[in-house]
Amino acid sequence: MDGGAARLAIVGGGLAGLTLAIQLRRALPDLDIHVFERRRHPVPEAAYKVGESTVEIGANYFDTVLGLAEHLATRQLKKFGFRFFFSDRRVDVDATLELGASRYLAAPAYQLDRGIFENYLAEHARSLGVRFVDGAVVRAVELGPDAVPHVVRYECGGQQCELQARWIVDASGRAGLLKRKLGLAQANAHDVNAVWFRIGARVDIDEWSTSSAWRTRCTPPNRWLSTNHLCGEGYWVWLIPLSSGSHSVGIVCDAKLHPLEGMNSFEKALEWLYVYQPRLAIDIEGKRERLQDFAFLRDFSYGCKQVFSADRWALTGEAGLFLDPFYSPGSDFIAISNTYITDLIKRDLGGEPFAGRAHLYQQLYFSFYESALALYQDQYAMFGDPEVFPTKVIWDYTYYWGILCQLFFQRRLTDVANISRLSNELNRCKALNVAMQAFMREWSRKSAKRNASVMLDQAALPWFSELNRSLLDRLDDEGFRVRIRQNAALLESLAAQIVARARQQAPALGANGIDSLLANCRVDKTPLLFASAA
Repeated sequence: MDGGAARLAIVGGGLAGLTLAIQLRRALPDLDIHVFERRRHPVPEAAYKVGESTVEIGANYFDTVLGLAEHLATRQLKKFGFRFFFSDRRVDVDATLELGASRYLAAPAYQLDRGIFENYLAEHARSLGVRFVDGAVVRAVELGPDAVPHVVRYECGGQQCELQARWIVDASGRAGLLKRKLGLAQANAHDVNAVWFRIGARVDIDEWSTSSAWRTRCTPPNRWLSTNHLCGEGYWVWLIPLSSGSHSVGIVCDAKLHPLEGMNSFEKALEWLYVYQPRLAIDIEGKRERLQDFAFLRDFSYGCKQVFSADRWALTGEAGLFLDPFYSPGSDFIAISNTYITDLIKRDLGGEPFAGRAHLYQQLYFSFYESALALYQDQYAMFGDPEVFPTKVIWDYTYYWGILCQLFFQRRLTDVANISRLSNELNRCKALNVAMQAFMREWSRKSAKRNASVMLDQAALPWFSELNRSLLDRLDDEGFRVRIRQNAALLESLAAQIVARARQQAPALGANGIDSLLANCRVDKTPLLFASAA
């Protein structure tokens, strides 16, 4: 053996592992990459894995960074954005408040059939020279100290094998091979559960109404292509179409408000839907013979103590941490962690010291995770609030598109110099987001929760559409710094307008740290919110 001097072992050949292998092959053509996957390929279509909906970072990672645009355009579905219906216990979904865009916005996203996608990723990786070993069971990993190679011991085709590698990346998902070995598991106090299933037929929400006015609110009238959210207090239900012709349905709940025991089988889940989302239950009842799978997961959200190491190992995807399926951040965090891992390996193989970078990248990665966790933690109770929750969605997306997306789309995740120069703005935005989440939670407790039969059209907010479009700009260093500062100011103005509206409705609302954060801001008076939230 050559000691694995320029070799990488990736344990896990799912979405995180295969995309990392492709990214590294594009960045380091001479790197010897081995991917070990327990499942035999090809994997089944449709009835396979959740994580089908992408948002802008993950979509840009797949179509541009990895160069997979043709596959996404021809074999997957272009997503018609997020869409929310406040239809708790209602059959007349068309008479409830709808939040979404009436047309496609500029930056694309996709609905992924994970079986089709991961089969393609495996074939594509092999075509690039990646050694993809399916049907491989990793029995042990021995981490080498200092410059000593790591050793992967695995079984494949009845043979006991081993591989030496300079780098090892754990992409084994919730199995968490290195996490368990190194004792890195960490709880995060976000207690939520999920159940999901696939139906071998389209669930077309546009067919739930005979009103032509309602059906033609969107151009084209294809709501079924959206990630549709049916929302209620303490829960949301997803509807995600797959290019194979199936539809993914999931129920995600705050464990305190909706115990998993009430929905942990298909029959129980259907009974639960008849209570909380009866129109969907009626649709599913007529398709129940097309059921393809059913699964559930308890307490699915978790953190991790360490994901990048100067000792030449890393964790990516769900082998490290997982937030929540709401807003579909899974592929985003794969994109971010894989970008950091690629940079670390490239620096190491180029003979450059990288320990400081590993520490800094982990700090940044955990900071992104903590900022995103604030969007979910203790927030599920407001998910059924038609007045406050649409404002939360606008805020959350402004923070996402305005800050985190800009770092990724402008390829600045590893730009230590500019991130350092912008540290005050970035830290201020993070603090403002945490304070706003607490403020909106308090506002919702006092909200009247009026549920008007209207559509709040995100595409009708010019600044919101432009923020999405701005992701496609290409900026130099100065332009990037100006953009972040402008978007930080936008967040401050939006926060001030949200606080003012909330206090018009509930004058007794406390400060929750907001007033001090906004005290010295120059607030733009241009209206940023919908004329009415309900």
